[in-house]
Amino acid sequence: TQSTLSHQIRQLEDEMAVELFRRIGKKRVVLTDAGQLFLKHAVRAMAEVDAGQALLKQSTSQMTGEVRVGAGSVFNQHFIPECVSRFMVKFPAVKVSIDELDSERIISATRAGDLDVGVCWAPSTLGELTFEPLLVEELVLVVGKDHPWSARKVVRMAELHKQPLALMSYRFATRTMLEDCFRACGAAPVVVAEINSVSPLLKIVSKTQVGTIISRYAVLNRPELKVIHLESPTPTRTPGILWRGDEQQLFVRSFVSVVREVALDASMSLRRTPDLS
Repeated sequence: TQSTLSHQIRQLEDEMAVELFRRIGKKRVVLTDAGQLFLKHAVRAMAEVDAGQALLKQSTSQMTGEVRVGAGSVFNQHFIPECVSRFMVKFPAVKVSIDELDSERIISATRAGDLDVGVCWAPSTLGELTFEPLLVEELVLVVGKDHPWSARKVVRMAELHKQPLALMSYRFATRTMLEDCFRACGAAPVVVAEINSVSPLLKIVSKTQVGTIISRYAVLNRPELKVIHLESPTPTRTPGILWRGDEQQLFVRSFVSVVREVALDASMSLRRTPDLS
């Protein structure tokens, strides 16, 4: 109503501590010089509000595009499939492309703009990249049910001295970190196999008496394998989300939100079930 509008105008002028409108007679109102100055900023602000409302009203079923994601083989076992599954329910018309790469290639591809999102370890230098830590990931000793240590709950890293292990190759940052742990405790395991993919690595472990060291998240729902916690030291890593620049399309931001959600759920799930074996 007219009275409500007049009241809002008075409130705005009181807040700004300046007269924005000049009343001429009973029916005519014009902008003052201060009002003219403020008008262009108000118009821009309202345009941004309108654009934001349009985005919020946009139907997710009509949104199209492609999210290009890079992730390591460990994350592609369970974590990334869960992210993609949840995302597809919300954005069925958005295509998701997954590249399985090591961390260095994920970092370089994201920096070059060939990937929208990376799930990997923090790069040594960020530059124009943004890295957001997701969770603390524990590496564990994994053995088959026939392994001599299959009934154990904890193993010290030093006990791995001269023990046969199958490990990820040096192409992966995890292997370098493990070698640092071995040196710190004076252990020199016998590496009988080096593999660049998680699935065949775990298959070999399940069929032999050779162990491996891998993320706890890689052995979820694998009853044929036994998980043994490592200590002195306990190897841990902090994976996170990597992207380039500040501006992201809406569906890319939405995929990042799903990744955060899945990471939180996974972390809470592991806290509730400390013994995965």
